[in-house]
Amino acid sequence: MSRSLDIYIGWDSREPIAYEVAKRTILDHASIPVRVIPIVLNELVEKKAYTREIDPLASTEFTYSRFFTPWLAGYEGWALFCDCDFLFFADVADLLQYRDDSKAVACVKHDYRPKEGVKMDGKVQTTYPRKNWSSFMLFNCAHPSTRQLTPELINRESGAYLHRMQWAADDEIGEIPVSWNWLEGWNDKPAAGTPNAVHFTNGGPWFKDWQNVDYGDEWRAVAREIEPDFKPI
Repeated sequence: MSRSLDIYIGWDSREPIAYEVAKRTILDHASIPVRVIPIVLNELVEKKAYTREIDPLASTEFTYSRFFTPWLAGYEGWALFCDCDFLFFADVADLLQYRDDSKAVACVKHDYRPKEGVKMDGKVQTTYPRKNWSSFMLFNCAHPSTRQLTPELINRESGAYLHRMQWAADDEIGEIPVSWNWLEGWNDKPAAGTPNAVHFTNGGPWFKDWQNVDYGDEWRAVAREIEPDFKPI
């Protein structure tokens, strides 16, 4: 198998700095060739690939467009998708060991049941089975189940079908350790060191009301390397 990885990150026009920090921290720690590609909803709309109507429950612009990752990768090889609200502390080369050709996808299998009714910038916090599984997905793009994720299916099927990974059989969903999708405010902090990747799923330091979060100082330090005049929104 290839010792390289293409990583697709959800991009949201309300929080472009989040994407830039995720990208920077991936590249800073990578020991293998990595391409980081933003999934920009408007570009998919312009290509007429994305035709879904606006969903009032969608909390980000990539709520559904994340599932275009295998299509964007040409249904070949392995590709990672992650939300933009991530901060990486580890080398993504470690993820290559979780590639298993018998699996359609691999993820952290959270049992996440948020208590809050609102997240980030006032967006509704929905609760559903397998919540946050789809926030960090290592796709086997050539797998028959993954190849079902065509633009037609993504535009047609419900959010539940897509996010609960009903397009794959249960035994086709591999598992990645929680340290790669560590949910700030939910998962316990490690006794030593840092998680491999911190996910600011409730809200991150780019929002002025979410400054007092674990690993917020580390996130802000990277943001100010990218934008010296960075100020939370």
